[in-house]
Amino acid sequence: MKNRSQFKSFNTKASVGCIVLLAILFGFTNTTSAQQTPQFTQYMYNTMSINPAYAGSLQTLDIVGTYRDQWRGIDGAPVTQNLGIHSPLRNEKVGVGLNLTNDKLGPAKQFFADANFSYTVQVNPTAKLAFGLKTGVRIFNVDFTEGDFVNPNDQLNNNIDNRASVNLGGGLYLHSNNWYLGLSIPDFLSDDFYDDNDEAVAEEEIQYFLIGGYVFDFSQDLKFKPAFLAKYLDGTPLVVDVSANFLLYDRLTLGASYRFEDSFSGVVGFEVLKGFFAGYSYDASTTELSNYNDGTHELILRYTAPPKIEIIESPRFF
Repeated sequence: MKNRSQFKSFNTKASVGCIVLLAILFGFTNTTSAQQTPQFTQYMYNTMSINPAYAGSLQTLDIVGTYRDQWRGIDGAPVTQNLGIHSPLRNEKVGVGLNLTNDKLGPAKQFFADANFSYTVQVNPTAKLAFGLKTGVRIFNVDFTEGDFVNPNDQLNNNIDNRASVNLGGGLYLHSNNWYLGLSIPDFLSDDFYDDNDEAVAEEEIQYFLIGGYVFDFSQDLKFKPAFLAKYLDGTPLVVDVSANFLLYDRLTLGASYRFEDSFSGVVGFEVLKGFFAGYSYDASTTELSNYNDGTHELILRYTAPPKIEIIESPRFF
């Protein structure tokens, strides 16, 4: 599980709101701990999965499906599917979204269904700040009759069937047309998870996500986006992903990323039809796990509807 546990001035009104939400975000974490949020190499195509403030930020309907097969070749390794749908409402300051995740690790299965809400304010002529909240439910199952165990113990006789729990999270998302910065806590509330190292059910800790990126327009046909994601989990080292992606002719994406002390990744994507995008990434472990698996494969399919008003001539690239 350790590899899975691995982110001009404002006007006064926006600044006060930001401070209040930050106080809520961090005040909550003093007494609670949260369940693990599955992390994707191509998270930038469904940022709402880790930050609810992203909902509606594209000013149009956006649908993203992701399939991730982690550490292929290891029995019981994580397999995750995710579907994210979000859009602004008629009042474009308000965004809503639905995020569905199915995650399997060894004998454990969990299903997340989250409703996301965002409210955006214009903080200066070029930048916007979105405040996001999410709430939902998780269904957790563990069937210890599946698989063989190195360290069998009494807990393996206690299956968990359809245990339901509530999710509650929040985030901030500051962005312009060529850069973004986000801070989020996907879940404030404590619950259990299956620890593959100890072969037991354990309590999960608070996760903090910080993301950022900048798009350089080298020419009309070439854009370059360096980006990062930092994740902190109580009791574990800071996890940092850095990536570099090129967008050619507003259709072809080529990139690479590095997760410190964990893996290298290659990413390729292509807009096959107007608004329809397909992407693939391959992760190669840099740890001892590389001796026992054939890498991690991740596939995404995305549809972005044309905006009602063509504000920009090309994709925003985040």
